Amino acid sequence: MNRRDTLKALGLLAAGTGMLANSCKDNKNIKNADAKATDKLPGVQDFEHARNTQLAEQTFFTEHEFATITLLVDFIIPKDEISGSASEAGVPDFIEFMVKDLPDNQIPMRGGLKWLDVRSQKKFNNVFIKCKSDQQTALLDEIAYPDKAKPEVQQGVAFFALLRNLTASGFFTSQMGVKDIGYAGNMPGVWNGVPQDILKEHGFDLEGVI
Repeated sequence: MNRRDTLKALGLLAAGTGMLANSCKDNKNIKNADAKATDKLPGVQDFEHARNTQLAEQTFFTEHEFATITLLVDFIIPKDEISGSASEAGVPDFIEFMVKDLPDNQIPMRGGLKWLDVRSQKKFNNVFIKCKSDQQTALLDEIAYPDKAKPEVQQGVAFFALLRNLTASGFFTSQMGVKDIGYAGNMPGVWNGVPQDILKEHGFDLEGVI
């Protein structure tokens, strides 16, 4: 199973549990994107719509944090011959909403982003988004494989696992991600009657009967 197939599986798993562009995107754009969520969706009750609207009006991540997330999600799901990247699918906005909807994720996410910058400063004298691509990859290689990770980077491992799950959930529940999966939606069934062999088994041999 390749990386995209693995992420697809993660995304479907997380979506099943209810977890329903560029790196310079600013807070104003975040609010504009979130504002789309203020349109009341079919099947949403009034109190749910009111809460969604309230969350959409809030901003959690700073501009720098959001830019870092945008870069990170594209490392996890880059653009390929099938689909666009995670950021093009709106995953950073999804993550922004999820940490507001599930506040328990706020400290792990913010702490993880800070940890990544501190680690980056220590190794390359720069914050993560300003490092060279090979340096960024080297940093992520330290935390992307839990079984190989050193004890000193366990906070980063936990952060990246959370980010990866949110990224997969956001991408594979987006319009782009659904097309990537190849989901065709509900299709009408076709009933051609009881199969002839089953009819014969139960004593109803109607073969040749008009």
